[in-house]
Amino acid sequence: MSESDQDEDLPQGVIAYRRLLDEIGRGVLPPGARLRETEISERLHISRTPVREALRILEAEGLVAHQPRLGVSVRSLDYAEVMELYEMRAVLEGTAARLAARAASDIEIAELRAVNDEFAAARASAARATELNRQFHRALQDSAKNRYLVKAIGALEKTMLILGPTTLIEAERAEAAVTEHARVLDAVEARDGARAENEMRAHIEAAQRVRLKALRQRERQIGED
Repeated sequence: MSESDQDEDLPQGVIAYRRLLDEIGRGVLPPGARLRETEISERLHISRTPVREALRILEAEGLVAHQPRLGVSVRSLDYAEVMELYEMRAVLEGTAARLAARAASDIEIAELRAVNDEFAAARASAARATELNRQFHRALQDSAKNRYLVKAIGALEKTMLILGPTTLIEAERAEAAVTEHARVLDAVEARDGARAENEMRAHIEAAQRVRLKALRQRERQIGED
């Protein structure tokens, strides 16, 4: 069954929410983009009521904001918020790596290595590399065997969608990420929780540096325009 077939079985409000969430994550709807009910309704071929429902959910999750007389738009994150997001991601995913070193089974570790190998082979395709990177991180989080930690990371990742496309669109960053994943896995396989946590924190901090560089470049371009 295709994704579109599966969507047909869902309430229209859920379909609208998922579509808008995907467009925010891919950068189709960048920070500051206006979200007009009529336009979205026409584009998705659904009524305005489910669109309004989807926008309410996105606002509750902090991804969009409603301003009097201006309507709804995708939120913009300032420098401090970006720093805070990555700091929390380093803490949470570092903890996941540490717990995985204790709880991951040999089968789970082997699967993580297989996913990272696929990731390494797919670096030329940003879309495929992004999906495999997501699979790697989620599999590692699941292997930590702590559902509350996974839930907290999921909420954080949703807010980070506002930042747009992953830093893996840069070939150099994708290549470095493969090596960083392998270092995390080496520590997990050695059952060295402290090293696994440190390696994951280093991995997240490397992504943070690339993200901040991209944000600075974008701000310079806006200033020049």
